[in-house]
Amino acid sequence: MKFSNYFSPTLNENPAEAEIISHKLMIRAGLVNQASTGIYSWLPLGLKVLKKIEQIVREEQKNAGAIEILMPTIQSADLWIKSGRYKDYGKEMLRIQDRSGREMLYGPTNEELITDIFQSYVNSYKELPLNLFHIQWKFRDEVRPRFGVMRGREFLMKDNYSFDLSQEEAKISYDKMFTAYIKTFLRMGLTPISLRADTGPIGGDLSHEFQILAKTGESTLYYDKELETLDPEKIEPEKLQSYYAAVDDIYDEKNCPINQDQLKISKGIEVGHIFYFGTKYSEKLGAYIQDNKGEKRLVHMGSYGIGISRLVGAIIEAFHDDRGIIWPIPVAPFHISLINLMTEDDKCNEVSENLYNNLLNKNIEVLFDDRKFSIGKKLSDNDLIGIPYQIIIGKRDLKENLIEVKDRKTYKSQKLDPDQAFNFLINEINSKI
Repeated sequence: MKFSNYFSPTLNENPAEAEIISHKLMIRAGLVNQASTGIYSWLPLGLKVLKKIEQIVREEQKNAGAIEILMPTIQSADLWIKSGRYKDYGKEMLRIQDRSGREMLYGPTNEELITDIFQSYVNSYKELPLNLFHIQWKFRDEVRPRFGVMRGREFLMKDNYSFDLSQEEAKISYDKMFTAYIKTFLRMGLTPISLRADTGPIGGDLSHEFQILAKTGESTLYYDKELETLDPEKIEPEKLQSYYAAVDDIYDEKNCPINQDQLKISKGIEVGHIFYFGTKYSEKLGAYIQDNKGEKRLVHMGSYGIGISRLVGAIIEAFHDDRGIIWPIPVAPFHISLINLMTEDDKCNEVSENLYNNLLNKNIEVLFDDRKFSIGKKLSDNDLIGIPYQIIIGKRDLKENLIEVKDRKTYKSQKLDPDQAFNFLINEINSKI
């Protein structure tokens, strides 16, 4: 994509309404535009990141055996009244009426609706286990939606729901999702820490939340340092769940079960939550199945959520510096910023165009900065938007047939000839995607 043909508005100054790093950088880098308090339009760069995160989540859900559906944003209040949550949910739920006066709501979650779908079609143990997921926009009327997409009112979320014959089988489904979540966050270049958690309004007695390490995180985490290096492919979920981890308001130094030299303290941000709640919803909504003896039994359920739009902000909180965002390659909007410093120079234009086309032919995503702006503006804009690698082409270096290749994360650069730069970047990017 040529920058001159792209829509990526950048700002030099921090917006007055932004309080946290991710909110400031998302506005400045032109990822989102605030439509109203806690509600955002996603601009091209931000949307590309959002879609990449969504695709990683989708792939890991399918790898774990979940099947994708799509439920509506607007739900009838009838099921929520039947489950008892309509009045209990609180002011976070946006309640509306249709033209006929029927009570409706903008869904904050989908336990009721998915249970109704299940009971409409599934009635035999032979059809279990079943796990259904969707990726959909939701709305919760937050009291103080002032932290950008980290705590917006409208947000994109993956939620899925497992259905099993018994508690024992439901735990197997729960463990599969636990492992899938660890894999999902690792694929994004993040370090996930899992913690036992309160079930809150969802209900049940088994729950884990997933935090990712971020230097400007909102929580302080105390955990076994081995959690930073565990491979979910090689360790059973039960073992993973047994490691010690606690947030600051729960941590008690006197009751900590691990040695201080094994304890790590870091900042984190919650990005996912999973629950097993048994028959809470199936009982209230009549979701029965017939077992192998012909007897009716309530189905056992679990629910699992990942904040996809929240992850965009969380990744920025984890990866940034004083110049701007530093995207991990798997979620970056582009792999390379190709910066032509001298658009009035024929040689710079020729080398830039050749590299651009050759990289595109290798399916490398390139943002080609061909704008007729000052060198300072181009360099600061590209640092701000945080694409992992920069190719900087200038008249002086080309006299020696050299171009500059810069790693946005380390900010280290090297001078290579165009062919060397091309081969180096192809290998680097393909090894990390």
